[in-house]
Amino acid sequence: MLSVRGLAKSFGGLRAVDGVDLDVRQGEITAIIGPNGAGKTTFFNLISGAFPCDHGRIVFDGEEITNLPAPRLFKRGICRAFQVVNLFPRLTLFENVQAALLSHQGKVFNCFLHVDRLARQETEQVLSEVGLAEKASLVSKNLSHGDQKRLDIAIALAAKPRLLLLDEPTAGLNPKESREIMGLVEGIAGRENLTVIFIEHDMDVVFSVAETIRVMHQGRLIAEGTPQVIKGHPEVRKVYLGEGE
Repeated sequence: MLSVRGLAKSFGGLRAVDGVDLDVRQGEITAIIGPNGAGKTTFFNLISGAFPCDHGRIVFDGEEITNLPAPRLFKRGICRAFQVVNLFPRLTLFENVQAALLSHQGKVFNCFLHVDRLARQETEQVLSEVGLAEKASLVSKNLSHGDQKRLDIAIALAAKPRLLLLDEPTAGLNPKESREIMGLVEGIAGRENLTVIFIEHDMDVVFSVAETIRVMHQGRLIAEGTPQVIKGHPEVRKVYLGEGE
C-alpha cells in the first residue's frame, strides 16, 4: 500500500532522514521506533506532506505522491493525528467530530446550521467506535487527557482514512489508558482493514500492538521485523542498551 524508496531530507548540514526504504502492506500495523533525534518525526512529515523531501520517491496505493501537499494527501486517505491533541476546545465532542466529517466532504461546519440526518448518524457512529458516545454533548476542553486522545482518533476517523499516522498516541497516558487507546486502534484497524503507522517510545505498547517494527537511528532504517526479531536484533540492542560497545 505504501512504498518508500531512497527518502532523504536535510536541514542545513544535518541529514535528518537518510535514504530510507520502506514497504507497508494494507491493513498492517507498523511501529517506528528509535532514540530521540533518530528522524522518526521528520519521516512522518515527509510522508504526510508537511515537508518536501530532498530525494526519494513515495508511492501510495500504486500512485506517486512524492511531495504532494498535505491537503491533497488528506483527500487520498492519508490522515495524521498529532502528538499534541488538536481540538476545538469550546466545541462539544459531537461538534468536533462533525466539523471533521463535513471538512472531509468539502463542506463548511457551522454550529448554528442544521446538519442532515446522515451526517449526524455518521458522527454518532464515529463517537461510538471510540467509546465516547455517552459524552457527545460534553465540551472538549473538559475531557480527561485520555478522552482527548480518543477524540483525536475520532476526528481522524471522521476523514475516513486508509492510512492513519499516529505520533506518540500514548504520550502522557498512564499504563491503563495506553492499553485502552492502543486496543481501540487495533480493533478499528482490524474491522476497517485500516493501515496504521505509529511512532512510540513505550516499548511495551510497541511489542504488544505492532505487527512489524521499523527502527531508525541517525536518519537511517537500521532494522525491521516482527517484535520477536527486533527484541533479539544486535544493532537494535546496541542502540538502545549500549551493548557491544
